[in-house]
Amino acid sequence: MKKQFLILSFCVLSIAVFGQKSTQNIMPESITYKVIDTIQLDLKVYRPTDFDASKTYNCMVFYHGGGWNGGNYKAFQRQSQYLASRGMIAISVVYRIKNVHGTTPFEAANDAKSAMRYVRKHAKELSINPHMIASGGGSAGGHLAAVCGNIKGLNDANDDLSVNPVPNALVLFNPVYDNSKNGYGYRAIEGRVDEISPLHNITKGAPPTIVFFGTKDKTTSVASSKEYEKKMKEVGSRIDLHLYEGQPHSFFNKGAYFIDTVKKMDAFLVSLGYLKGKGNVDTFFEL
Repeated sequence: MKKQFLILSFCVLSIAVFGQKSTQNIMPESITYKVIDTIQLDLKVYRPTDFDASKTYNCMVFYHGGGWNGGNYKAFQRQSQYLASRGMIAISVVYRIKNVHGTTPFEAANDAKSAMRYVRKHAKELSINPHMIASGGGSAGGHLAAVCGNIKGLNDANDDLSVNPVPNALVLFNPVYDNSKNGYGYRAIEGRVDEISPLHNITKGAPPTIVFFGTKDKTTSVASSKEYEKKMKEVGSRIDLHLYEGQPHSFFNKGAYFIDTVKKMDAFLVSLGYLKGKGNVDTFFEL
């Protein structure tokens, strides 16, 4: 019995290690993009394993979810590692959250724009193409990416406001982009819908966007996603809305849905020129 247990334990350990072999050597470097009083905010930068500082790379900037209250950058670590394996630089942003800093969604939005401005302003030293910076996120993180893409205000006065914070494309996972009474966060934003709700600020020139949304999401309704799609089409911007039947909020980080959304993200980025060639999702996340 003891021998069988040891064999089983070894097999489980081997599977776990094998499953992580593709990602364990792609870990982030921390770069401070903003300091407020004693608060230091960092970018977690994932680079390709064959990174060459003399070359220029396309970039993805991720924001984690958590209702602007909690969460951390590791929420998008797997997606970041995957994109780095495909030759992009992926960045996950640390921003102010209520449970740690006592802040509101407005400070989170300030930080989101500060991060985008930092990446674009320092693109040369980061080896990033300033014209090929996409942004994405899940839930409240999707909201922050969409804020950068659609909201004109909510800028940190200490930023270099001459630098454009608008992403060149958006990848949104069950985003909270409707902050009206019919959406999410109405109380947290104190009813200031027009200032911070991406759905209510879509204008001509909105970045091409892909959205992943579950039809049983109780945080923001499917109706909001369809309205977002409608408004994007009205202004002539590309919108790829993928609805997942019966799925709740945050479905995208689980099992087969994780693999499927990463594949569709890859194809979207290929179509826009951020990535080249065929994706390797199945082999990269091989178990």
